Amino acid sequence: MVHAFLLHTLSPRPGDAAGPGRLLYSRVFGSERPDAAPEPPGLQELERERLGQKERMLVVARQVDTMCKLQQQVSGRPAADVILQLPDEPVSLQDAPAGLFRLPAGDPFGDRKTVLWLGVLSLGFVLVCDPHENLMLAESTLRLLARYLLDHLRLLGPGNDIVLKADKTEVILNKVLPHGQLLFLNDQFVQALERELSATLPK
Repeated sequence: MVHAFLLHTLSPRPGDAAGPGRLLYSRVFGSERPDAAPEPPGLQELERERLGQKERMLVVARQVDTMCKLQQQVSGRPAADVILQLPDEPVSLQDAPAGLFRLPAGDPFGDRKTVLWLGVLSLGFVLVCDPHENLMLAESTLRLLARYLLDHLRLLGPGNDIVLKADKTEVILNKVLPHGQLLFLNDQFVQALERELSATLPK
């Protein structure tokens, strides 16, 4: 199962102040609270859990940012922190930096996790998965998610803000990754999904 999806900046975009990347969107599937909790959490506990989840997502985003920069340095690719995508220009994911790394239990999640990431210009797309998840399927799902988000939300164009498009992001996530479950992505399913998203989220 996928534990979380997050989208963050890899480096400052034009007009942003220099500094670490920014967490643009995150979605956690399920909870790290014990299933046998004695009673429902109160408002303060829920707020602590929310802040804790955000901090864990930031830890992952920082590690992804570091991994992406290292890969760019090793490959000799220039950093793509000042590139803007034209609204109708297609985005190629084939040569985008990508990778995975493993997180031990307690750093920062309670259980071990595997993190898959994809860097597209100034954006990082990330899946946090359970350690025994199908990594090939997870990678295919991550690339499909990135393509749909880029195509339908036009995230790389000037003036775009993912915060203002959270509802559309939720629609895409719910179709591609329902409740954090990876779906078998055969051609027929992907074509049907593309038609459904095009009808629901016209570009």
